[in-house]
Amino acid sequence: MTIKHLRIFVTVCNLGSITAAANKLYLAQPSVSLAIRELEEHYGIKLFDRISKKLYITEPGKKLLNYASHIISLFDEMEKEIKNWDSSGLLRIGSSITIGNYLLPKFVQDFQKHYPNIKVQVTIDTSEKIERMVISNIIDFAFVEGIVHSTLIQYEKLMDDDLVLICGTEHPLNYYNEVDIEMLKEYEFILREKGSGVREFFDSIMLLHGIEINPIWESVSTQAVIKAVSVGLGISVLPYHLVERDLKAGSIKQIKIKNVSLTRQFNIIYHKNKYLTNSMKEFINLCKI
Repeated sequence: MTIKHLRIFVTVCNLGSITAAANKLYLAQPSVSLAIRELEEHYGIKLFDRISKKLYITEPGKKLLNYASHIISLFDEMEKEIKNWDSSGLLRIGSSITIGNYLLPKFVQDFQKHYPNIKVQVTIDTSEKIERMVISNIIDFAFVEGIVHSTLIQYEKLMDDDLVLICGTEHPLNYYNEVDIEMLKEYEFILREKGSGVREFFDSIMLLHGIEINPIWESVSTQAVIKAVSVGLGISVLPYHLVERDLKAGSIKQIKIKNVSLTRQFNIIYHKNKYLTNSMKEFINLCKI
């Protein structure tokens, strides 16, 4: 098998069409079909199910796609580094929304002070989506909150992070400094969207205590959540660093939950088969200082 076979296969997977892949790669359609057939014969597996003129990747195909994506990426990096050893590089970094708002700008700024010729490309999204992008090799490494789900991902602890329960100054809970977790069932919640690290962590804490929360509001915007809480529409749980200013301004109040820890972990993640270049290692090490 050759890099060309793998590149054709990955392109077909990404575009979902042999015709589209042929057009993108400037190849004849029979050549693309032949490459896929040769891959299937070589590995003794079926890569696609062809149903109603559409391609559906099989489970063995998904496994091959995972390896092929990283092999191609590593080959392209080698070509670039060896042929253009003195050119500027590129880091593709992902981040969950909380870390992207709170920590990542300073990380990038500090890195570029030391390595001004390396371009940093950043994608900020939910932890769930960022993890999928790492698995698909769309980004090189990332910073996420809480639990890492895939066995394909290697992770390292970055730091601990504290979440806080907040309410508005006119909310009934404003008269409490600490509450039992059972009391929270009586109140409406305004939470971050499903897929976010904050939401997943808080939902898991509540389920451990046999409580299921169905929020009246969900939002990808932390500021929208804070605003809704401040006017008394409900209570929420958010990272302390993102509500610190509002707490000090007195527009919202922090309430402790008895015998419940809301401390979670920020992680640096990358694919277990990812080759970490020197610039990637330097960025990761810089963030740990």
